[in-house]
Amino acid sequence: MSSTSPPINTGKKDDKETGFLDQTLRPTRWNDYIGQKNVKDNLHILLTAAKERSHPPEHMLFYGPPGLGKTTLAHLISKETGANMKATSGPAILKVGDLAAIVTNLSPGDILFIDEIHRLNKAIEEVLYPAMESGVLDIIIGKGPSARTIQLELPPFTLVAATTRIAMISAPLRSRFSGGVFKLEFYTDGEIAEIVRR
Repeated sequence: MSSTSPPINTGKKDDKETGFLDQTLRPTRWNDYIGQKNVKDNLHILLTAAKERSHPPEHMLFYGPPGLGKTTLAHLISKETGANMKATSGPAILKVGDLAAIVTNLSPGDILFIDEIHRLNKAIEEVLYPAMESGVLDIIIGKGPSARTIQLELPPFTLVAATTRIAMISAPLRSRFSGGVFKLEFYTDGEIAEIVRR
């Protein structure tokens, strides 16, 4: 192949283009988000209660097939609460240190969005429990008899997680989403028509 050959079209969109399209098409207000009425009503109650208590909302989990708006809901929660959102995914968190780096860099009230949370490995999941429950991160330094645990205080934050495989999430992790576990339903024909129209 010569150096002057045209680039091969792989059929994949440029990441910049895809990101721009996502931002352009994603609703930015609750009223622009079509469908999922029950979920939206419950979230409104949850967010209103949190605002009245001057406390970050409780942790919440969204599940359902791809394309139903789980990530969009996380963005809307961030906008509604006026909080910054840090986004990552289960497969991207490979080591406990990765999780520690993310949560220790959160500011008070931030939202941490973890997509595909069912793909977190068990060791990382175990470290996430105290972070969600009591706002601390337990890190083990060293190995064997000389190993010691240090506890890092975390700022109050809200974990918003999404999964397409609810059955793969362990019961202990699921029970820590005190704000609720929400199932997203398929859109009706009328809702799809409204989304396309907008």
